[in-house]
Amino acid sequence: MPVVAVPTDPRNSWGLPAPGALPRTAPLEPLVTRVLASNPSPMTLDGTNTYVVGEPGSGRAVVVDPGPDEPAHLAAVEEALAARGARCVAVLVTHHHGDHADAALPWGARFAAPVAAAAPDVAGPGGRVLEPGERLRLAGTSIDVVPTPGHTADHLAFRLESGAVLVGDHVLGRGTSVVTHPEGDVVAYLESLRRVHDLGPSALYCGHGPELTDDPGAVLDFYLAHRAHREQQLLDALAGGAGSVDELVAVVYAEVSRAVWPAAAQSTRATLDKLAAEGRVELGADGRVRAA
Repeated sequence: MPVVAVPTDPRNSWGLPAPGALPRTAPLEPLVTRVLASNPSPMTLDGTNTYVVGEPGSGRAVVVDPGPDEPAHLAAVEEALAARGARCVAVLVTHHHGDHADAALPWGARFAAPVAAAAPDVAGPGGRVLEPGERLRLAGTSIDVVPTPGHTADHLAFRLESGAVLVGDHVLGRGTSVVTHPEGDVVAYLESLRRVHDLGPSALYCGHGPELTDDPGAVLDFYLAHRAHREQQLLDALAGGAGSVDELVAVVYAEVSRAVWPAAAQSTRATLDKLAAEGRVELGADGRVRAA
């Protein structure tokens, strides 16, 4: 078996804001303002990033990933809209998880703006189901719909005219994303990472954590290498006697906070499905995993 080197995370040397240090509202570029929701946790990092996107002076803006339906967060987003002299003309959602989508329909109704997402239940009655590869012309700018399944089956990213990509939970500002199970798909996730990489993004605006602007391609390379390393760690742990998902997580994620072990178990199960499909492991009916 080829040895997979432990990948180096390029963000470690970038001087990114410390956990908990992101401001509530921050202009990222002329097209984009980030508004942070107050829902921090081990999974959401500082909280959910909601993005207000629109051409300055157009009087219009799009709200991407409204996040939790909380009065304080809504007030902060409305302040960001007012600062841009803009009204919301659409609500876009990267995927159905509640920390990104719960406010979509209530805010769509409040702003009298359509909701658009890949999943019909997120878009709601009268909403728009987005198609991979389509180009939206909204708020004086164009937004490309990029399919990025893997974290969830319905995950989308949005590429802006500036070259920045709003990546939702596909890439995080700190750490790595979870491939949910059974919905998530590691093979699709890796393909989606390569798809975003091929766009040559000028920046990655993440669903959680700080924006990544120094070298977005290097972060995507790290994510790909990280997944390959996790596969080898799982195979090594199986060779060492671990056989259940819980045992594998305890070995592979020994240096990671136990608070994220349930999420790590999801990624582990998704990775084992990939390895089983490749004939590299066998998933027993008794819940045990064996090297093939």
